[in-house]
Amino acid sequence: MGPTASLPQTDKKDATTLELERRIQKLERINAALMNRVERSLDQQANAYTMFQTAIGLESQVRIRTEELNNALDKLETANQELTAARDTAERANSVKTRFFTAVSHDVLQPLHAAQLSLSALIDGTGSDDQRRLALQVDHALASIEELLRTMLDLSKLEAGIVRPQIEPIRLESLFQSLVLDMQPLITTQKLGIAHRSAGLAVLSDPLMLRRILQNLLANALHYTRHGGILLAARKRGGQVRIEVWDTGPGIPEAECERIFEEFQRGSSSNDAHRAGFGLGLSIVNRMAQTLEHPVNLCTRVGRGTRFSLMLPITDAPTIERRTEVQPPKGSQAFGVAEARVLVIDNDTLILQAMQDLLDRWSCPTYVVRGLAEIDTLIANEDFRPDIVLADYHLDMGHLGTEAITKIRSAFDPQLPAVIITADRSEQISSDAEALGCEVLHKPIRPAELRALMQHLLG
Repeated sequence: MGPTASLPQTDKKDATTLELERRIQKLERINAALMNRVERSLDQQANAYTMFQTAIGLESQVRIRTEELNNALDKLETANQELTAARDTAERANSVKTRFFTAVSHDVLQPLHAAQLSLSALIDGTGSDDQRRLALQVDHALASIEELLRTMLDLSKLEAGIVRPQIEPIRLESLFQSLVLDMQPLITTQKLGIAHRSAGLAVLSDPLMLRRILQNLLANALHYTRHGGILLAARKRGGQVRIEVWDTGPGIPEAECERIFEEFQRGSSSNDAHRAGFGLGLSIVNRMAQTLEHPVNLCTRVGRGTRFSLMLPITDAPTIERRTEVQPPKGSQAFGVAEARVLVIDNDTLILQAMQDLLDRWSCPTYVVRGLAEIDTLIANEDFRPDIVLADYHLDMGHLGTEAITKIRSAFDPQLPAVIITADRSEQISSDAEALGCEVLHKPIRPAELRALMQHLLG
């Protein structure tokens, strides 16, 4: 009975052991899962801490960089303020310089004007050849001073940016004819030849500035040419026109080609008196061409000659015919103003006296006044009725020569010929004179030019 009763207890024990082992295994798995979760949580916390530390580091770096950027912006703002102040100072300096040159040129041209008028009377009245030669040398020196002043004023205006081109169609044939006519006396004196070919072309440009550019190029060509001649030509190149000025001078060495357009630069072949000059003509050409956006090109061969050229837009639009300067008549015809009664208006006593002396030599009865206040006396004087008026533009007390001309015409004759004589070359004066139907001469005037214009106006 005993052996048979113990078997169930053993089975029961094994079952309990197995159950315990299963529970242990389950608990181990649960523990392992919990440990794994705890480890992951710790890893995540470590990563979060690392990220937190990194974020703190980045925030510190951002703060440092922000401070550096703010400092840089403050410095940039300060630099901008300094640059703005420097720019404003430069603009004021340019404006002051331009006004200074304008005022100085006007004030210097006034006595130059009086000197040339007096010198003309001296030349006409000089009997001795030596005295006449000396007077002509003085006249040449005064003309050089005048040209230098005008050139300096042009450069000043271009640098200040106050030159505003007035673009319009220009017929090259009439422009070329006028330029060649102006150059002809000098060309003849130096026994050179000059020719022009316009090919019937018209361009778009500022007529006054283009004329000045070509005048300087022609003067430069004449300056360096001793034998042969000069050619002024225009050629069509696609939708543009190339204006060329050729000469048979000595050419320009390659080393000088880059700096030839700089101020006060002259070619190495201008060392003798025959080629004296200030070295400003090509600088004016370059500045004006840049303002007009007309590219300038130089082609030269030493010993053969030089060609300067400009590229301009072509046009088929109608062109405006402009009156060219009246050329002095030749021979005795230049004295056709005798007995013409001339009224001279100027606030400069020296100019009035010089003009009086000059007109006396031309046998012109002359009446001189300093301003509007003296015109009433003239009007009341029944013994003098002017045939022509020569009036300075800027008079005393802010009055203008145009006002004086209007007042005189209303008293005598609405069609009375009148000439504005001024050292001011502004467009406003040209517009005012054109509105009144007056001619304009710029100081210092050439007596022969004045005489020719008077003869033309008086018929």
